[in-house]
Amino acid sequence: MSLIEMMILGFLSERTMCGYELRKKMEQLQGDMRRFSDGAIYPATARLVRDGLISERTDVRDGRQRHLFTLEPEGRKRLVEALKDADGFTITDFNRWRVVLTFLSVVPDGADREAVLRRRYDLLSRGDTHFFYCDAGHPLTIDHIDDPYRRGLISVHDAQVEAELSWLRSMLGLDAE
Repeated sequence: MSLIEMMILGFLSERTMCGYELRKKMEQLQGDMRRFSDGAIYPATARLVRDGLISERTDVRDGRQRHLFTLEPEGRKRLVEALKDADGFTITDFNRWRVVLTFLSVVPDGADREAVLRRRYDLLSRGDTHFFYCDAGHPLTIDHIDDPYRRGLISVHDAQVEAELSWLRSMLGLDAE
């Protein structure tokens, strides 16, 4: 499932929306990272309608025609499956992880939600995420980098990781570790 499809299904799990509302919600979730055009939204909604995951109806409001989309039971099922199976690139890429986390409450089983959080926790707690490497391919620590901007990037990243690990420990009941 594409990231766009996951966001569409996720937001429709909250309520019926028109394409414009979906686009705005998706842009808000992605922040300045990504803008979505109608050319991205409507082909995705057309695929989801064709596959029976969402339904579409036309509504006229204030003289304007709107396409309203509603999540179907099969769409909810596929969303839940995609969320509970989140792994690999979906949990390593922060933009994708943000989408998973936004809609993880849709997964009804607490053990399934916890398993997703555990995979992210295991990834982050390995401590092997690095930005800069020496010529031999070994990661450079902040102590070995002179450039203040690269040092800043590492400092911010490390603080974000520690904050997320702290939150994950509390969610997983690992505060004693």
